[in-house]
Amino acid sequence: MSLLQKLDQVVARHAELQAALSGGALDSQKFVAASKEYADLGPLVDAVNEWRKAEQELKDTEALAADPDMKAMAEEEAAELKKRLPLLEHAVKRMLLPKDAADEKNAILEIRAGTGGDEAALFGADLFRMYQRYAAEHGWKFEIMELSDTGIGGYKEAIATVSGKGVFARLKFESGVHRVQRVPATEGSGRIHTSAATVAVLPEAEEFDVKIDEKDLRIDVFRASGPGGQSVNTTDSAVRITHIPTGVVVSQQDEKSQHKNKAKAMKILRARLYDAERQRRDDARAADRKGQVGSGDRSERIRTYNFPQSRVTDHRINLTLYRLDEVMEGRALDEIIDALIADDEATRLAELAS
Repeated sequence: MSLLQKLDQVVARHAELQAALSGGALDSQKFVAASKEYADLGPLVDAVNEWRKAEQELKDTEALAADPDMKAMAEEEAAELKKRLPLLEHAVKRMLLPKDAADEKNAILEIRAGTGGDEAALFGADLFRMYQRYAAEHGWKFEIMELSDTGIGGYKEAIATVSGKGVFARLKFESGVHRVQRVPATEGSGRIHTSAATVAVLPEAEEFDVKIDEKDLRIDVFRASGPGGQSVNTTDSAVRITHIPTGVVVSQQDEKSQHKNKAKAMKILRARLYDAERQRRDDARAADRKGQVGSGDRSERIRTYNFPQSRVTDHRINLTLYRLDEVMEGRALDEIIDALIADDEATRLAELAS
């Protein structure tokens, strides 16, 4: 279906809804649904009408240019309209792009040390702090849910909830393998090592987003332990929840209360199951998303942080910044994320036109 045909359908549907709403024949439930759809389509129809009006004005102005007395004024007006038309067309196309229902959700951020031993865990901790600072830059709430400390400042695993406006929309492209190249603090010979950490950004799921049946859960309680396995709690407050149908396992032990640990574990479990369902839906549309920014696959290497050169490279869009310190402080991360969002939008706009 061509773009113009899609727009004709939208305008026709908007008119159909307007007639139905003013006809008084809809019951209350259908009236509410129709009102919402009508309101949602309104801005797009307004943008389409403005674009079509400008196109008609251009045709009228070009016709006026045939009159010698009107030629100069008509050509000047036509030049302005020709500048304006591509902007109006782009605005309409952007509004046609399907919205990601999860974009306005909060996010659960999970970071795990990958290859590289202690250095990978130290890098994982650096990434965790980077996102913590980035959240502060945006006025988001950053709540630590779990930290698995190595004892020397590294994190084998770190989980946090990030809450605020548009959190998932900005963080969702961060999922994947982040690689670091630097001389580890533990390295005496000065050799550069390469290690990695995996980042997963999951949309926080509400209870209505994913249904979890209690009979599908196995809940185990145990004593919390610290680095090296030593007991840090004299009661069985730590909780491990296994979702039997999928095999997903979540453990929580940061709180002293078993009830709080269970609530946190359920929050993470819901997010992981919701994310898995989103991934399944995405896989079903795999042919349509080949060109998108990465695949979101946790095994895909997405970015390299090279400390000796103060360089950050995002491999999906071939973007390199020589401002590593600013990126790690969270201040320059927006530059990378903005470029990723723009690239994704450009790809989807190209697909829309094809």
